Amino acid sequence: MEIKKSAVAGSVESSDILIAIEPITEQEIKLSLDSSVEKQYGNQIRKVILDTLAQLKVNGVQVTATDKGALDCTIKARTLTAVHRAAEQERYAWKEIDSWND
Repeated sequence: MEIKKSAVAGSVESSDILIAIEPITEQEIKLSLDSSVEKQYGNQIRKVILDTLAQLKVNGVQVTATDKGALDCTIKARTLTAVHRAAEQERYAWKEIDSWND
């Protein structure tokens, strides 16, 4: 999926995560994470974000995540929403998304 503009999803409320995505010229994913549970769950949060981006075939982005203890399903949903907003996609492939292995 081609990222066309910057976009965000989520909030910095307790048990949520704010995902900000912006296009970059390099064909890679740069991920910055600020989390209140970084020591315990930082690797898992990164994995969920990167796996979601891989499923959506996204490259060439800077992702900034500000986590306040979000569950994996919330992280995945916020990442998915931010990507679709940044790609200016109004339709979601729900069947494909539902079939992803957690």
